[in-house]
Amino acid sequence: MSIFDERPEPQWVGEEAGPIVRPYVLTRGRTEPSRGRFDLITLVVTIRQVSSREPGLEPESLAIVRLCLQAQSVAEIAAHMNLPAGTVRVLLSDLLDQGFIAMQEPHSETDMHDERLYRAVLDGLRAL
Repeated sequence: MSIFDERPEPQWVGEEAGPIVRPYVLTRGRTEPSRGRFDLITLVVTIRQVSSREPGLEPESLAIVRLCLQAQSVAEIAAHMNLPAGTVRVLLSDLLDQGFIAMQEPHSETDMHDERLYRAVLDGLRAL
């Protein structure tokens, strides 16, 4: 049997690639947001509507913009999108740079005693 008769190695595509490849591709290999901290309790809200034909906007980013018509925490967004929080942070920083979202980073600990906020974060984490 010659080397020309050998079958090429299979390529992993889609579901076969596994859970790690997809988030890496979504962020183009980036692991950190370009700006903003985006803690799990950072609140995000859409400030500019987007059409489904927005050039350069991935379906996941479009889904985040639609999800954030009402303020959502990063933890809630990650749970709804079924994506790792790190991936969501990078996507959110892109949306922030493009002017689609606004964010409110957590304040000092003295402002962090709102039970509703903790419940929202816990609900988001449980959904992960």
